[in-house]
Amino acid sequence: MRVVIAEDDALLREGLSLLLKTSGIEVAASFDNAEDFLEFVEKDRPDAVVMDVRMPPTHRDEGLRAAVRAREIHPGLPVLVLSAHVETSYAVELLADGVGAVGYLLKERVGKVERFLDALQRVAKGGTAMDPEVIGQLMSRSRATDPLAALTAREREVLALMAEGYNNGTIAELLVVSDGAVLKHIRNIFQKLDLPSDEGGHRRVLAVLAYLGRDS
Repeated sequence: MRVVIAEDDALLREGLSLLLKTSGIEVAASFDNAEDFLEFVEKDRPDAVVMDVRMPPTHRDEGLRAAVRAREIHPGLPVLVLSAHVETSYAVELLADGVGAVGYLLKERVGKVERFLDALQRVAKGGTAMDPEVIGQLMSRSRATDPLAALTAREREVLALMAEGYNNGTIAELLVVSDGAVLKHIRNIFQKLDLPSDEGGHRRVLAVLAYLGRDS
């Protein structure tokens, strides 16, 4: 897998590069600004991109804008975005094209090497990897009438893992339950939240996130 890194913090950029290379992943290029990154992807399509949300010159959302533009140049280009803070609107914007192959993680997750690499691999394969902090904020915000209150504690756990992008088998492993139990919980969740039960893969994630993010 060939990965491009776009991160203006030199220490983190070099750390990411070393981490990926040590894990047997080729780093095709690394950049400290969005402009040079876009110039590269216009000529060469990597297998995945790891990109900071806030980059020079204003350190606002240049990275996010560049990620969206890169996916316009190469539809479906896998992009894993890193952020120092939880920005639920950024997560929603990344998913707006409905294609999948996107991830949004807090930078602190990089230190948890196995989870970071798992997220990158899932995104590279066309899946979705959303930070649990983002999901937690979406699920905890208040509503006048909250349909989530109808979910059992276990169903809320399953819903959160679904929204992060995990498949049924992985959810079963993480919760130490059977695949059948997970499937039953998911059916109950979709029924209680009035979500389309035939959604699969990243489309299921999009449906769940769209539900959690509405009225936010």
